[in-house]
Amino acid sequence: MVHGALHPRMAVLVNKEAKQAFVTAMERRYGAKLRRFLSFRLRHASADVPDLFQEIFVRLLRIKDQETIRNPQAYLYTVASHVLHQYALKRSMEPETMDPFEVLSELPSFTAPDPVDEIDLEQQIADLGRALEKFSVRAYATLVMYRCEGMTLAEIGERLGVSHTMARKYLTRAIVFCDRYLEEWGER
Repeated sequence: MVHGALHPRMAVLVNKEAKQAFVTAMERRYGAKLRRFLSFRLRHASADVPDLFQEIFVRLLRIKDQETIRNPQAYLYTVASHVLHQYALKRSMEPETMDPFEVLSELPSFTAPDPVDEIDLEQQIADLGRALEKFSVRAYATLVMYRCEGMTLAEIGERLGVSHTMARKYLTRAIVFCDRYLEEWGER
């Protein structure tokens, strides 16, 4: 045996500890954001979030050489995208009916997000939210309840104290406003 070289069994133990340390660090650093990402993607199946979260980290443990990963966050979200894709495929094969547009909206893009682009996008979304809120507080609230909380228009109308028809009008106003805002932003 070469001086300084590890016995094969010791090398396996060291590699296992390194993998566990890598996965623990990833969970500590990105776990909360990943849970929010999964919760948003699975707002109609939130009970499955813990299982998918665990599956993502199990897959990270299977990586042979985590040292070769240049962008751990992008890699994590790529793994998450694959897990979500397989989950959506599995659900689509189940006997219950499923809206095909819902499946497509749950499938994330397979390109790894650039952290700088993510920050820019978050800033744009925040700017859009503030502009919409200034335009119409009720339209803003309706859009948030509809898209983020998954509420129906009837539920939104009840919460706002307006009719289902008025809630639909608020949502339409919000969507039209967002379309115009994004169009103008794209022309800059």
